[in-house]
Amino acid sequence: MFELVLSAPQALVEPVSDALMDELGALSVSVEDADADTDAERALFGEPGMPAPQPGWDRSTLKALFDSEAAATDAMTLLLAQEWAGGLAVQSLQAVEEQDWVRLTQSQFTPVEITPSFWIVPSWHEPPAAATRVIRLDPGLAFGTGTHPTTRMCLRWIARHASAVAGARVLDYGCGSGILAIGASLHGAAEVDAVDIDPAAVEATRHNAAANGVTLRAGLADLVDPPQGRYAVVLANILATPLKLLAPLLCGHLKPGGRLVLAGILERQADELRAAYAPWRTIDVLDAEDGWILMGT
Repeated sequence: MFELVLSAPQALVEPVSDALMDELGALSVSVEDADADTDAERALFGEPGMPAPQPGWDRSTLKALFDSEAAATDAMTLLLAQEWAGGLAVQSLQAVEEQDWVRLTQSQFTPVEITPSFWIVPSWHEPPAAATRVIRLDPGLAFGTGTHPTTRMCLRWIARHASAVAGARVLDYGCGSGILAIGASLHGAAEVDAVDIDPAAVEATRHNAAANGVTLRAGLADLVDPPQGRYAVVLANILATPLKLLAPLLCGHLKPGGRLVLAGILERQADELRAAYAPWRTIDVLDAEDGWILMGT
């Protein structure tokens, strides 16, 4: 493969990326901050402890992969000839060194400790000797491998509140890979429903549940709508904005006295979530890690 590296102002990032992917035959396009690792570096995407994100970086680096040098050269030539592409500049065009991408990807995912006895372990690793509960999970299309603080905090809550989960009916709303639903099953939940708006996530959840030998129901959101107050535990690891919109729905799924666990929330968003859920439940911060918080009852 060959990599074409371009620099572009913010206004050109989207049209150039679209042209590379849709018309010029790029296999992939990535966008990075051109000022990364300098004093001018600027965080985006709402990183913990930082201000709300801006639309994009003032200067970006675009890296496009092509299957041949000729295709990369043609793309570069055509882009630079466009009148609308003023400000676009070529940094390099070079061959990409051959690598064992499967092995490289696997090296980035190692066993993740939730508690000393509860671990997430990729299929190519052996579980640690101290692990008495293990979720076997490989990276895939759906969110949730256990490497993100929000996922770890939810699983820690399950492990630390095993008495609330054991024998209970549990709902994982926005299940992604199904990791929280599987964790609840491993801690003795009597019934687990896992729902998502993405069919790929539903399929991933079913696959991962089977791989872990647990039984659960997985489906799209209408699997559990309308809310009927049937769950002793409701887990939702999404993001703050959808969590606020879903407040009446998620609270409606809870039994009286049920436990609500919410994640995907930055520390600075705690008061927004408290206000959104106040008409139905009083929620508070239950855990915190790396600028992210876990909230619930």
